[in-house]
Amino acid sequence: MRIAVTGSIATDHLMVFPGRFADQFVADQLEKVSLSFLVDQLDIRRGGVAANICFGLGSLGMSPVLVGAVGTDFDDYRSWLERHGVDTKSVHVSQTRHTSRFLCTTDETQAQIASFYAGAMEEAREIELQAVADRLGGLDLVVVAPNDPVAMVRHTEECRQRGFAFAADPSQQLARMDGPDVRSLVEGASYLFTNEYETSLLLRVTGWSEQDVRDRVGLWVQTHGPDGVRIEGKGVEPVTVAAHEVTDEADPTGVGDAFRSGFLWGLHAKLNVERAAQAGCTLAAIVLETVGTQEYTLDRGDFSKRIAKTYGSEAAAEIESKLRV
Repeated sequence: MRIAVTGSIATDHLMVFPGRFADQFVADQLEKVSLSFLVDQLDIRRGGVAANICFGLGSLGMSPVLVGAVGTDFDDYRSWLERHGVDTKSVHVSQTRHTSRFLCTTDETQAQIASFYAGAMEEAREIELQAVADRLGGLDLVVVAPNDPVAMVRHTEECRQRGFAFAADPSQQLARMDGPDVRSLVEGASYLFTNEYETSLLLRVTGWSEQDVRDRVGLWVQTHGPDGVRIEGKGVEPVTVAAHEVTDEADPTGVGDAFRSGFLWGLHAKLNVERAAQAGCTLAAIVLETVGTQEYTLDRGDFSKRIAKTYGSEAAAEIESKLRV
């Protein structure tokens, strides 16, 4: 599969607050919020949605193409990704802006408060997918992940115009995009990814019903954290997959990106959607047990054992037969 993943490329600054955010808010003073949380921990890690997805795909043996915009401070990060199987030749380098920064604080309940500095990401709108397709000899799938909103709309429009199949992953950008733009991101997608909150936000922003969404996409993949995954599509029976067992939650950042990696890898490997979702949930659990979105090492034997423990030996054998790691 010649897969291009468009979206953010960033450095993550991950902090931990040893309390509950909810305890710090005063209900009748929310319009005057002025809070500073003293954190106990700071980890600086590589991140960004598109880069995280590509790292996962590369770790599973694919050669995904990363498409996004960075600053001249990207050299070390580029080397890291290339060592893990990611094609970075289509990354645009800004001469005036820094690579994006994600600053996130997680409390003891796994609630998060985050800020994102776009920086060079704003130049992603200048990237044309046809140039990527020309270099690769075509594109089988384009993932349109959270990015500069203008870039997301332009990439989706180009996919429709040029006949590239695409996966819509609007995620956190649903909070800042209006109805017409969000509808344009979803219409005609081969795959749509949302979590439970994003599903509600998507319906509110677009004015669509759930059936309206199903009528406009190939498969709608809804993740529900510990409650697993539900996959629906027009004219197909829904598929529900339980979440993978987690031994020790470390940091939820990047868990959704890891699921997308495992799921898309499964489709590339010609697994059915249930098996693909099981692979995605397993990779998501591995990331949830790790601080940092790209700090895990994928071991074929361990991956297979984890699948067997949660989903059974038949699932493990089928998925392991496709692994190249």
